Amino acid sequence: MTTTDPIAAAGALLGASWPIIQGSPVMPKLIAIEGPARGAVYALEKAEVSIGRSSTNDIAVADLSLSRHHSAIRCEEGVYWVSDLDSNNGTFVNGAPVTRRQLTHGDRIAIGDSVFLFLVGDDQDPASMVDSRISVGETIQLSREEAFYLHPEQFALSGAPTTRLVRDLQLLLQIGNLIAPAKSVQALARQLLELILEAVPAERGAILFVEEGENHISTVYGWDRRAGADLHVPISATVIDRVLKEGAAISSSDARYTQAIGGAESLRSRGVKSVLAVPILRQDRVLGVIYLDSSDPAVTFDIGHLQLLTAVSGIASLALENLRHLEALTEENRRLEAEVGLEHSMVGESAPLRETIRLIGRVAPTDSTVLIFGESGTGKELAARAIHQNSARAKKPFLALNCAVLSESLLESELFGHERGAFTGAIAQKKGKLELADGGTVFLDEVGELAPSLQAKMLRVLQEREFERVGGSRPIRVDVRLIAATNRDLSAAIRNNLFRQDLFYRLNVVSLTMPPLRDRREDIALLANHFLQKFSRKVTTRRVRGFSAKARVLLENYDWPGNIRELENVIERAVVLGTGDLIVPEDLPETVLEAAPATLPLDEYHAGVNEARRQIVLRALEKTKGNITQAARLLGIQSTYLHRLIRNLDLKPGLKNSGKEIQ
Repeated sequence: MTTTDPIAAAGALLGASWPIIQGSPVMPKLIAIEGPARGAVYALEKAEVSIGRSSTNDIAVADLSLSRHHSAIRCEEGVYWVSDLDSNNGTFVNGAPVTRRQLTHGDRIAIGDSVFLFLVGDDQDPASMVDSRISVGETIQLSREEAFYLHPEQFALSGAPTTRLVRDLQLLLQIGNLIAPAKSVQALARQLLELILEAVPAERGAILFVEEGENHISTVYGWDRRAGADLHVPISATVIDRVLKEGAAISSSDARYTQAIGGAESLRSRGVKSVLAVPILRQDRVLGVIYLDSSDPAVTFDIGHLQLLTAVSGIASLALENLRHLEALTEENRRLEAEVGLEHSMVGESAPLRETIRLIGRVAPTDSTVLIFGESGTGKELAARAIHQNSARAKKPFLALNCAVLSESLLESELFGHERGAFTGAIAQKKGKLELADGGTVFLDEVGELAPSLQAKMLRVLQEREFERVGGSRPIRVDVRLIAATNRDLSAAIRNNLFRQDLFYRLNVVSLTMPPLRDRREDIALLANHFLQKFSRKVTTRRVRGFSAKARVLLENYDWPGNIRELENVIERAVVLGTGDLIVPEDLPETVLEAAPATLPLDEYHAGVNEARRQIVLRALEKTKGNITQAARLLGIQSTYLHRLIRNLDLKPGLKNSGKEIQ
């Protein structure tokens, strides 16, 4: 059954449909175009032909990826069908998995590592397989399915002059050899354009890429026949947009192209006479465009150029996509290495935290003043310490001061120091934090709480890098980096004359915001485990292994208004008060249990407690006609706690607070 004619085998290896070119076959055939049997031609003489690895098959292929009896081709009333015989790796027709499928002329049957081309008797002239309606001087369009270089069943040796065909095949072979050693997208794009311009009479070319899911150009690699590499090759947005939208190649060598392709004014203004653009496709997804044009009236692009460029795109698309992915992964790896190399004590892998760490890595090596925003408990001091640890000042002191916990006079003394006798009790000279941290970093937490007089003094420190101790008159110069943090809205404080605008501008040279824990829920489990390990080491009476599934869901569902600090306290409480080797819902505070999602079945006790709370709150709100302030007074609790209860118990709609509807 196997045809061993060397001419036929050579034709199959070249991708040419030899049985059709030589004459109409008397019966359907399978041509092995890939796999161990490549080049073999099988005539489908029997009504049913089996294919598989076993020697008992009509077509036996030594391919370990095939099942012993993989598939079969049957003729039923003159119609041929391919069926999968419950194989391990499946049967595919034109890339689609099939159980049973009718075959038509030119179908590709893929089984394991082998691909067979199905051909039937046909009197059609092979030259007609190329679209003869396309001629030079017209605006033409070519889909990938019509590219005969990419589809051997359409490849007609008589469709192009022999010398040009050989040249084009040599070019494609050269491009195939370029792909394997290519190290970057830019290098491969440059080499592709150089080779393309050897075969296509264009003056300039460009390879353009788009981001996945978007239609705008993100990267351009250009090449000019005279100037060489040129990343600023002008292109026609009209032509590019059409290729991206339709996914088909387009070419024009006609002066009327401005009408045919939508009035490309950019081409006309630059005197472009011929244009050719081909999509870079990968699994029906447009990665980009290969674009060529020429201003020479004597130059025309024909169907052969369009076919060749489509083949170049088809061959190079996978390599270009892989190189782009590799470069993206390399960049991501560099970023991760920078993050890993960054010394910090922050725990988490969420995108908001990674972005914060990235900003810390950029600002740390500088001496710029940094203002850190964020809610209470988000880790602003940890961020400040990370900035210091990764700066040139890391070996010098890092001194922190909370501006909200000290009185104005005591804070002034702590910051600037004082002379002996400066005030009652000042029995000796004392250096302040600014002086002690010379060469290092001072962190001012809750800087929005600074009194106006201290704000003026801090402004001088930032402007002049000098100050006087309390009770002193000698200016003291210091070299310190200042990092400040606040959970207040300083813009509102400025409007209310509670914070100096000039000091705000001095502090806010570089700013970053610590994300609240509710915006980085994927980090809750990591932080909980971190704190569990920290506190379980202190418990000697039992070994705490982790969290129960319900406890973990409760922790991840809670909004954590106190952020990381609140989570740390909750885990410490659970470790201290718990009795088992796992943290369970009973070990968590009521505020966390109240936020349990409806889909989480609580035990009867906690479910009953939640329902009792719900009824108590509803009765109080009914008595006060939905006024939350009055209801909180009636229940003897703070209105903020009642607000949280209403939110956690899902009692929001229709309530009123001081006559205003709560949404």
